[in-house]
Amino acid sequence: MLELAILGFLRDGPLHGYDLRKRLAALTGHIRPIADGTLYPLLKRMEAAGLLSRELQPGRAAAPRHMLSLTEAGATLLRDRLREPGELFITDENRWFTVLAFLRHLDDPAAQAAVLRRRLHFLTQPASFFWDGDRPLRAADFDDIFRQGLFTIATATTRAELTWLRQALATLEQTS
Repeated sequence: MLELAILGFLRDGPLHGYDLRKRLAALTGHIRPIADGTLYPLLKRMEAAGLLSRELQPGRAAAPRHMLSLTEAGATLLRDRLREPGELFITDENRWFTVLAFLRHLDDPAAQAAVLRRRLHFLTQPASFFWDGDRPLRAADFDDIFRQGLFTIATATTRAELTWLRQALATLEQTS
């Protein structure tokens, strides 16, 4: 997820490490804060793999800044990952939001729609946080206000996303 977000942000434009870290934290920081010990070694591995390049530029104050840019190989990998996101990127809400944040970089409306259809299919399958055998439990099955709250919030969120997905698919199908 972190690598996909890095590729996406650098596709938006060159950034230095500090700005990239701030953007990553804004997108994914609520899930898990990104430590320097995680980010900077990953950036070095991505650079060694030819996915990004680094250029030393004069800083605003005194110290030079390392500007990171996406290479063509990095842009190709981003498009490939957006075109065929792994199953967890469809089923896990946090990973899905990362895909959604950069899906615009997949220039083909039909390919974008295919990704949205996968999410739509996932959301329309029977689901629950709790089950009684094969029967999914709902908010009304609990006397516990906290579990009722969990279901109420999740149901409202899913309904809103389903509405948006259907609207987005209709828009994409008009442009295809």
